[in-house]
Amino acid sequence: MNKKIIAGLISLAFHHNISATESINLNEVVVTATRTSQARENVIGDVTIIDRQEIERMGAGSITDILRMQPGVQVSANGGAGTASNVYLRGTNDQHVVVLVDGLRINSATLGTTSFENIPLGQIESIEILRGPASSLYGADAIGGVIQIFTRKNISDKPVVSAAAGLGSFNTKTAEFGISGAVSALKYGVNVSSMDTESFSAKRIRIGKDADDDSYRNLSTSAFLELALAQGHTWGLQFFESKGHAEFDNNYENFGEQTLQSYAFTSKNQFTDIWHSTFKLGMGVDDSDSHARPNTNPASSSYNPTGISKFRTEQLQLTWQHDFQLPIGALTLAYDRLEQDVDSQSNVKTRVKEQRNNDSFLASYFANLDKHTLQLSLREDHNTQFGNYTTGGAGYGYRISPEWRITASYGKAFKAPTFNQLYFPNFGDPTLTPEKSDNVEAGVKYTGQHFNAGITIFENKIRNLIANAGPATAGCTFGGFCPINVGKVEILGTTIDGNWSLTDNLVLSGNLTVQSPRDEESDQLLIRRGNRYGTVNLMHTCGNLQWGSEVTGASTRYNDANNTKAMRGYMLVNFTANYKLSPEWKLEARANNVFDKNYILAYTGNSATAVPYNTAGSNLFVGLRYNMKH
Repeated sequence: MNKKIIAGLISLAFHHNISATESINLNEVVVTATRTSQARENVIGDVTIIDRQEIERMGAGSITDILRMQPGVQVSANGGAGTASNVYLRGTNDQHVVVLVDGLRINSATLGTTSFENIPLGQIESIEILRGPASSLYGADAIGGVIQIFTRKNISDKPVVSAAAGLGSFNTKTAEFGISGAVSALKYGVNVSSMDTESFSAKRIRIGKDADDDSYRNLSTSAFLELALAQGHTWGLQFFESKGHAEFDNNYENFGEQTLQSYAFTSKNQFTDIWHSTFKLGMGVDDSDSHARPNTNPASSSYNPTGISKFRTEQLQLTWQHDFQLPIGALTLAYDRLEQDVDSQSNVKTRVKEQRNNDSFLASYFANLDKHTLQLSLREDHNTQFGNYTTGGAGYGYRISPEWRITASYGKAFKAPTFNQLYFPNFGDPTLTPEKSDNVEAGVKYTGQHFNAGITIFENKIRNLIANAGPATAGCTFGGFCPINVGKVEILGTTIDGNWSLTDNLVLSGNLTVQSPRDEESDQLLIRRGNRYGTVNLMHTCGNLQWGSEVTGASTRYNDANNTKAMRGYMLVNFTANYKLSPEWKLEARANNVFDKNYILAYTGNSATAVPYNTAGSNLFVGLRYNMKH
């Protein structure tokens, strides 16, 4: 580790006096950091929690709008609503994050990414972001961390109704409705949400068919049932589905349809005072159908010679977890099985079906002893494609005083090659090996009555990185664009976050990440990732009126590995407001990019003729929300 670089990063981080996006609530409970419920104040990992109240307060249009304002998170997008979005945690690749919806993977196993653009905010109860390696808890792909999304689930004995409707720029219309309650020992809930927008042209171009607006619409549903069999024993059913229809640019009137789906059965059993068992059997589905012109780029999701591409990923997931409360600490033992099936069709004659299975065994230990906190985890994965892989992690926390706490941790992680990288016709290489990483980090947190702050320093070294940079082979005919294990990446960085209550009604918060995500051989920045990015928020409450301002920005990023296609740094200013008409009714408003900043998150390519993907100029959204109060 280069000590001069670390010192420089810390100095630069403290030079920017910025604090965090969300206050530290000592009553909050975190699940993702250990796979069991833990008080947030005891968690060692670098975690952010975004609850339903915060989601509604922000009034954001999409989940990526919320994620991009969180510590250690950068986002790129190929246009407006419904277009492909990529999320980078701590400078790692978009394929280096495990995304769970109610504990289930719903990512595409062909691309290795999750369709964030088709996960509507109207279905989300809370989001937990765990930054740092988590393969020793969650298996393959968690090099950068884990984002776990919990759908809306109001457990109440009395009927609860919620509804919302809104209108905005680009002829955007949204609607939400939910109801939950209980009948004797059975609790239930259903939520439905929709969105319809004309949006804007995905490409920044003014002539031809690509200059038209690329509309998007989405209809989504989530539901749950929970039956109490006896004291400490419950059965549960969960369901989530999102159907999106998006137009996209490609010189023709093209569109894509995508369905995300998850459903599961869960049995929770408190067998003894010290033994709790959770059994979950579920399915995650990513089903996409794109209609496009012929495309010869095998890295594109629309690649196929006839203009029609269909990719369906089904992931059968079984988890049996046992949590034991010991005289000192808690022990978790778990068995996870993941069966991945891919069915793809790139034209009427070519259909490819592939499968791989993964069995894993996990043991983890967590103890909070007076001023000391200890976390250990060890996981063995056996995959039918790449064999066995063992990962481990260790973390330690020490509370210096009631206000000050220090933490340190180490973790190993790995990423499995995607099905496209392994098996795509005339492109994939089945001999590819998993990417591997080693991460160390240390943090300091201060929690006071009116001021909370934290700083985390991290170093993540990734090797066997898979890149589309290999020469033509017998299996790959795209010379210079074949997937190979090549190179190493070192990501060194610092994240600062905090929250300051200036008065009882005025709160200043924010975050800053300073990092160096570079290829070790070329010393170039990784594509679409900058050295600095962050957010500052100011929130004021005056009676029934709450208003706030947000400033978010990032430094220069590059669209190519050689760092020649630059995307200039930017800073955006947004405003939010809400007004309580009554305990049940609330008006909401949000103004984005109020100074109409022209900025770029991605290009269509790296040639001289490549054009930027569009980003939204100044836009406004207003809505009315109802939440039943008992």
